[in-house]
Amino acid sequence: MLPIFLQRRPLAVAAVLFLLISSLLMLNFFKSSPPAYDNLTPAQFAEALRQPGAVLLDVRRPDEFAGGHLPGAINIDVTAPDFAQRVAALDKTQPTYVYCRSGARSAKAAGQLSQAGFTSVANMLGGVLDWSEPLER
Repeated sequence: MLPIFLQRRPLAVAAVLFLLISSLLMLNFFKSSPPAYDNLTPAQFAEALRQPGAVLLDVRRPDEFAGGHLPGAINIDVTAPDFAQRVAALDKTQPTYVYCRSGARSAKAAGQLSQAGFTSVANMLGGVLDWSEPLER
C-alpha cells in the first residue's frame, strides 16, 4: 500500500516514475560503444599485414605520402572531399589496414570505413611516428 501523500498525488507519482525511467534510458543511450574497428600496435599491424589479400591504406596527404610510406600502401587522403567515393572502389570484404602520421586521422578513416560496410578494418596506433621499419619513397 502506498503512503497517503502518494495516494493523493497520482500525477506526481507518474511524473517521478517517468523521469526516473527516462533518465535510465538516456544513460544507456549515451553510453559510448567500442569502435567498429581494431586498434593495433605497430608490431601487431606489421604481423597482420602478412595475411593474403590485406589492403594497406595510407590516409595522409599526398605530400606526406611522398615523404615516405609503408611498402605497398595506397594513398587516399581522409581529408579530401572525394575520400568516401575513392574508398568505395575498394573491396569491402578484404581486411583493410589504415594508418597516418600519428593515428588520429586513421582512426577517423577506420570509423568511416566501418560505417561504409568494410568488414575487417584495423587502425595502427601511433602511426608512422611509431613505425620502426624503413619507409618506402
